Amino acid sequence: MSVPTAVVVASPRPRRAIRSETTRWLLAVPAAVVVLVAIVGPALAPYDPTRVIGPPGREPFGRYALGTDSAGLDVLSRVLVATRTNLLIALAVVLAATLVGLVLGAAIGMNESRRGPLGTLARAVNRFVDLFTAVPAVIVGLVAVAFFGGTVTVLVVVIAVVLAPIQVRLVRTEVLRVRGEAYLEAARMAGFSELRLTVRHVLPNSWGAVSENMPVIFGMAVVLTAALGFIGVGLPRPTPEWGSMISLGASDAATGRWWAAAFPALALIVTVAAASALGTALRARRA
Repeated sequence: MSVPTAVVVASPRPRRAIRSETTRWLLAVPAAVVVLVAIVGPALAPYDPTRVIGPPGREPFGRYALGTDSAGLDVLSRVLVATRTNLLIALAVVLAATLVGLVLGAAIGMNESRRGPLGTLARAVNRFVDLFTAVPAVIVGLVAVAFFGGTVTVLVVVIAVVLAPIQVRLVRTEVLRVRGEAYLEAARMAGFSELRLTVRHVLPNSWGAVSENMPVIFGMAVVLTAALGFIGVGLPRPTPEWGSMISLGASDAATGRWWAAAFPALALIVTVAAASALGTALRARRA
């Protein structure tokens, strides 16, 4: 008589967990589509986005897929090329603002409770960061462009300076949460320097919240880039950029030629919504 053997059956994953993972992937799809458009869009542009290709004010869905603007430039080509321009500026801003946030936030959080010159300096920098957040981004952009001109580098630096305090305050909050943990006290007793503790333990344990906030910074950078372009202190025309395109097409919209402003505005809305959805997906993954 044979002895029956036990069969171990792997329990299926809970349906709620599967739905949650599927939802996270779906939330990331719009961001992936926007990035894909930024990568391949300029190669798919049917015309040179900076040259007149036809009569001004041609309606969309005809010979020109999205019509032409008041200068006779192809709207589709300009929207596609502007996607790469705006996204690259926003990406550079996110990297710069996050780097500044990690350095300053960690330095403030680790030192502001100390006595002596180092603690005083950390508290002073923290107050300056709080005060700087009250300065309107448009004012900073106007001053910077007046002195240095409207270039990609200037825009990246200006917007990064405006948005970096958000990351600085977030990193500081996370550092204050982590620095009191028992394992850090044990590491100090073992002879670890504060710099080593910060680099090896504090920052890695603070990175989760910072990375989740990066899509928010990205969306804000896209909006600020377009806002500066809209008021005429962004990239010089006829460089394809959503804000300047919306500004140029706004006057045409009053006469019924809505497409020159509507399509870049739609691209802007979709990009910001995609960044917001990606941020939601990252927060859901951590939770």
